[in-house]
Amino acid sequence: MSYFNLKNSLVIDAITCSILFLACVFATAPVAALLGLPTGLVSAAGWIGLPSAALMLFVAGQKNPSRALANLIAIGNLGWVAASFAVLAMFAAQMSWTGIAILIVQAIVVLELALFEAKGAAALPRAAAA
Repeated sequence: MSYFNLKNSLVIDAITCSILFLACVFATAPVAALLGLPTGLVSAAGWIGLPSAALMLFVAGQKNPSRALANLIAIGNLGWVAASFAVLAMFAAQMSWTGIAILIVQAIVVLELALFEAKGAAALPRAAAA
């Protein structure tokens, strides 16, 4: 069995979302300064991580993971990637080189997780019709 099955991908994703939450909410000013982004944007990004992590852990903990929720998580991650590049387009002039690099790398990692999760969701059985 591949290490990157759906449940493992969801747990890894939840861990990264939790780290995002902790860093961006409890160290907003230093993270914003490092990246060269407004503190409000950094804080908002952190708060998005908390419910995302909870949903990911919920689905990962299901005996039979919900295909619909797994797809929702993958789609949400694709939205995060798009938003990351939108942030880059809007704030690149004020961002540090470190911030630009971090933003690009995290977008690539999230894209990879979205692909693993979409592949895992596709392998799940469809819900029975009522």
